[in-house]
Amino acid sequence: MKLAITGKGGVGKTTLTALMAQAYADMGRQVLAVDADPSPCLAGALGFPDELREELKPIAEMDALIEERTGAKPGTVGGFFTLNPRVDDIPERFSVLHRGVRLLEMGSVDLGGSGCICPESAMLKTLFTHLLFRDDDILLLDMYAGVEHLGRATVDFVDAMLVVVEPTRRSLGTAKQIRKLANDIGLLRLYLVGNKVRNEDEARFLENTTPDIPLIGYLPADMKVQEADRLGIPVYDHVESLKTSARQIIDEITRLTADEVIE
Repeated sequence: MKLAITGKGGVGKTTLTALMAQAYADMGRQVLAVDADPSPCLAGALGFPDELREELKPIAEMDALIEERTGAKPGTVGGFFTLNPRVDDIPERFSVLHRGVRLLEMGSVDLGGSGCICPESAMLKTLFTHLLFRDDDILLLDMYAGVEHLGRATVDFVDAMLVVVEPTRRSLGTAKQIRKLANDIGLLRLYLVGNKVRNEDEARFLENTTPDIPLIGYLPADMKVQEADRLGIPVYDHVESLKTSARQIIDEITRLTADEVIE
């Protein structure tokens, strides 16, 4: 199962990714969680201890490794460098494992079809493609808003994209933009997840205003999420209602993807 999680900034993509990663791990699944956000914070949401977090460094910031694999120094534009560097050893070599969840931080440069043509971009594009082609049991990609990581050659290897939204029109507007961009490259398996939902009125608002994306579940608003962050403990352990909701979302994804296979 390969799932990409995206949405407007601040809607709770990382919270959902952390909840699902730990839920899958507790189900006995082998989980690789990839933090592809420019400001990685998935390790904190998962409650990784400080000593493990110190071992993590975004691949995009590993200048020596990028130069070794591409033949060019990061920050250079133009010139000659390898466009498909070796990356097969990176997930195991530069990830850390805690409570059944293996975590890798990618960092970010422009990964779109246009824009940066540089060693960092070549490295991350190749790594992202490699991750999609790996035979991992569960791959969760905590992305920033948009579909820049995905291309037509790799889209079929993502089982679904989860678009996280708050019960606001601005958040749903971003979801609509993501749907268009995803559909443009052939990614049609999009599911909406509501976050910070306080009551039935907000739940109905999401149901009635969804931008033609199936709504598969909610994460209730709970101040214990911020408390977990202050205490430095996993939200999965600290907020029982969110743990339950995450497991229900996983069950729904399993049902939907199984239905697609049968059809």
